[in-house]
Amino acid sequence: MSDLRAELTEILDEAEWEWLIPHVQRDAVILVALELNLLDVGEAIASDNIPCVQQWIEKQLITKPTAVQVGEWNSDASGGLRQRTKRFHTLIVQPYVLVQEIAAA
Repeated sequence: MSDLRAELTEILDEAEWEWLIPHVQRDAVILVALELNLLDVGEAIASDNIPCVQQWIEKQLITKPTAVQVGEWNSDASGGLRQRTKRFHTLIVQPYVLVQEIAAA
């Protein structure tokens, strides 16, 4: 199991909202609450830890982005420019892209 954790750690990254749009359009993005560790969630999904994942779903700690959230991320503009500045921690666990918001500095 530690090999899986090491593999996931290697692919943990950051992404701009713009890069995630195609994945949202194909309904592959899972939003992970800030109180969860992104690597823990990725490891649970990759290893089919159904009880753990089900508990997070029931507590709404992992969800699909809502239309409201997507709208906010799409309209995140700076200085009136159509520049999307929202960033996320990301972890790809096929077929999903797990994302966690990064607070604006």
